[in-house]
Amino acid sequence: MFTAHADAARTLSVCTQGHAPDFEDRLPAWLPLSAMTDAARRLSGQIVRTPLLHAPTLGRELWLKAEVFQATGAFKERGALNRLLRLTAPERAAGVVAMSAGNHAQGVALHASRLGVRATIVMPETAPRCKVERTAELGAEVVLHGATVGEAKGRALELAAERRLTFLHPYDDPDVIAGQGTVGLELLADRPDVETVVVPVGGGGLLAGVAAAVKAQRPLVRVIGVRLARRGGPTLADGINVHALGKLPQLIVDTLVDRIVEVEEAEIAAAMRALHGSFGVVVEGAGAAGVAAVLSGRLGRAGRTVAVLSGRNVDGDTLARTLAA
Repeated sequence: MFTAHADAARTLSVCTQGHAPDFEDRLPAWLPLSAMTDAARRLSGQIVRTPLLHAPTLGRELWLKAEVFQATGAFKERGALNRLLRLTAPERAAGVVAMSAGNHAQGVALHASRLGVRATIVMPETAPRCKVERTAELGAEVVLHGATVGEAKGRALELAAERRLTFLHPYDDPDVIAGQGTVGLELLADRPDVETVVVPVGGGGLLAGVAAAVKAQRPLVRVIGVRLARRGGPTLADGINVHALGKLPQLIVDTLVDRIVEVEEAEIAAAMRALHGSFGVVVEGAGAAGVAAVLSGRLGRAGRTVAVLSGRNVDGDTLARTLAA
């Protein structure tokens, strides 16, 4: 099930040659490039090194970083596992708690179970059924609370205090962000001549990690985040239905990200249909946001572009309705 991706870390000596060292100095002290290369080595053999797929039917110069092929169907397990592997022995023994709308939940549940760490996940009552069920199947105790991830977070922090559990934040954590940054290491290793990288953004952990990994090695590559235009209500893109970026991701975004664009619900649905119909890939709404930005023309002239497909976890009924529309 798992394949090594340490080769992404090994290519760094090649990727960084000839680039100004002062750009790496723009990374914060809590996220040096070494944190991401160390994460790549730490995760090697324990997660999938996902492929970079050329998608000429969607765009002549478009490639897809297919995180949909992770064991849990989303990139989130990179950061979750990196954080779990950094726990102290007493923290492992006591257990962990997290809040999530679904993908971070599954990443924590899978790898906590593998490592023998007890995991409790607080999910909003509005979380997609498939994500709730899968999280429980992976061995976590699931607690449903509140209508939003923010309300779920409050309950998770209460449980952390009551049970003396370590709280694993889905995006506002240096180890989680470093784990997500391995996506950037891999796509540069596979497509070193990329000109634009497009990343869905909710809380910002993936965007921050990818931006740090890419800009430290290829400062001229444009990194663009894609947000949901109308946040807070029912949406296909529950994974990025977040009002504000986390504090740590915001620091990276302010310094390294070239641009943030927004996409509408209809554009996300169209991207899901295009990915399925033209490329044969099932992608959840949040995971399709980057492609939605490409297909809608939000990026202008982007050149060689990599769009991150961040996840595939969508309810069957929702997928059927979206594809039939």
